[in-house]
Amino acid sequence: MNIGNYDWGLIWANHDALLSGLLVAVQVSVVALAVSVVGGLLLAVMRLSKPPLSWIAVAYINVFRGVPALVSVIWVYFGVALLLGVNFSVFQAGVIALSLLYSAFMAEIFRSALGAIPAGHKEAGQALGMRGTRIFFSVILPQAIKIALPNLGSMFIGMLKDTSTFTVIGLLEVVRVTQNLVAQSFQPFVLYTAAAAIYVLAAFVIDVLFRLVEGAYASPPRGAISQVLRSRKRRRIQQLMAEVGV
Repeated sequence: MNIGNYDWGLIWANHDALLSGLLVAVQVSVVALAVSVVGGLLLAVMRLSKPPLSWIAVAYINVFRGVPALVSVIWVYFGVALLLGVNFSVFQAGVIALSLLYSAFMAEIFRSALGAIPAGHKEAGQALGMRGTRIFFSVILPQAIKIALPNLGSMFIGMLKDTSTFTVIGLLEVVRVTQNLVAQSFQPFVLYTAAAAIYVLAAFVIDVLFRLVEGAYASPPRGAISQVLRSRKRRRIQQLMAEVGV
């Protein structure tokens, strides 16, 4: 049987189901990304602090960087439920599992980014009488995020792919939907090829989006997002000038 004899029409016939699975995977990944960024930044600050905070951060990072996504989601969905008596939905378990894992990776990304900021920037803020928290959030953090952005895009792609392991708890993402369709049509090659293509296309789209965001933060800003931001800023200035009669 050659490739041309497979029923490739199944892909279009089931495209709604496959895209709904992608939507679920993206939703889980987006929420987990937001949580992981906050958690990773907190861990990075702890990692750069004095003991025992740095010890706690190092222990967490080293443990969860070595835990597979499949094991993490089983711990959350079954282990935590038994230990604490909390019943998570499959969506919640997926978000928590990804957040636990990727906070560790985010921590190392932010630690590297924070370390790349010259010490003179902090000293300049202190010379201007700025408090430590204001220096961090107004001077250090914006520059660190700019440095970390390329790696954050890669982490998001990794999150999206790792949702494929959550079939074990019944999350209806791309692979789970594909498994259900294969059970009905007995065409695994066609449908898993479609699933792979969906992940590849999603990775391309994510890469493009993050590159646009990177361009907006570049010096000088470039790309479509920066143009939109500049035009909005220009309109606000013109509006203010009109209000004061300039």
